[in-house]
Amino acid sequence: TYAAEPGRLAEADPAALDAVVADTVLEGARYGTYTLRAASVRGDSARFRGEERRDVLLTARFGGGDDALVLVAVAGADRVVPRAREAAAEVCHWVAAAVGRSQARLGDDIRSGRRDALRSGLQRLTDRGYGRLRARAAELGYEEDRYTAGLRCLLLPIDPECRTRVVFGTGPGGLFRLRDGVWQDLEAQSGDPGRFTFRASVARPGDTLLVCSGGLAEPMREEPLLMGELGARWSAAEAPGLAGFLADATLRLKGYADDRTAAAVWEA
Repeated sequence: TYAAEPGRLAEADPAALDAVVADTVLEGARYGTYTLRAASVRGDSARFRGEERRDVLLTARFGGGDDALVLVAVAGADRVVPRAREAAAEVCHWVAAAVGRSQARLGDDIRSGRRDALRSGLQRLTDRGYGRLRARAAELGYEEDRYTAGLRCLLLPIDPECRTRVVFGTGPGGLFRLRDGVWQDLEAQSGDPGRFTFRASVARPGDTLLVCSGGLAEPMREEPLLMGELGARWSAAEAPGLAGFLADATLRLKGYADDRTAAAVWEA
């Protein structure tokens, strides 16, 4: 339906050039037993129409030494949401900042295996972030459900002795695990779009964990060919390089033209 490469650029405001959004963002890191790859790409539809990328990707390390945590936050808003990029960026940054301020306590909960405390703490931080988003919607004159975004956050300890991986968030998005060549959808689908998602699990050597926005979660759930192709590409012992990961994460399928944002972790 659309060309394979970007077409039109989004319109820029000469008085707000710091707000220009890149078509594509790539990130990567390696700590202890895992390798991280992350990408956020403007969808084919936005490229064709000259619209900006609505998805937001934030990758940050909080703290130093083995007590540090790596946070990857993925946020995406539907194209019908007014000021969609702004809503996604605000909730992403607010929740990430709260995690950063609580890094020491969260890191201790992860290493000590206190999952109930971890869940309640992260849900509280997430609820506060969405509370601010609702207040912002009121300021702008929008209904709450008309100014919102889906969020998935991945927390990774730096400590090589700790293999616990934590994912939390709410709204559209997905969490998948590739184990022994088979994909598992780790989020039970619910009719409640505001349901809080939380999972803390111990990774096995050879696992690949994928966190993504709705633009990739939807075809992952609906197109077995995409699951099969990514499973074949990502079952290798070594994680792909940044360019390879970008190519994999943007495999094109007719009928799926939204922004895609994905973060994947390969376990050595």
